[in-house]
Amino acid sequence: MATLPVYRWRLAPDGLATRRQLRAMDLRPGGQDIAAELQRPRRRRGPLVAYLYRIDRAKPVRPMTSARWAALAKANAARRTCPTCRRDAGYVIPPSLGMCPSCAYPEEQRAA
Repeated sequence: MATLPVYRWRLAPDGLATRRQLRAMDLRPGGQDIAAELQRPRRRRGPLVAYLYRIDRAKPVRPMTSARWAALAKANAARRTCPTCRRDAGYVIPPSLGMCPSCAYPEEQRAA
């Protein structure tokens, strides 16, 4: 089994990119294998690892269809809807809170 080449942070050769870098170029890995690893040292909990892909083998990003746009809008609406009062909060409700502030802190709403 061949091991992957490992490069230090900011020292990867040209022609390799992370998923985010590919996406910024409107590309995707397209099923290719990982070409290399990029490691950034951290003080605690081991190194931070990013996988690198070859740019010349990357494929263009697939365009969004109307069905995908509709599914994305439905998913975002569900993340904005309070499960307790069923109102649209107007923003994504944080998972740590789990509900809109009016339902999470009702005593503060009555005092105001």
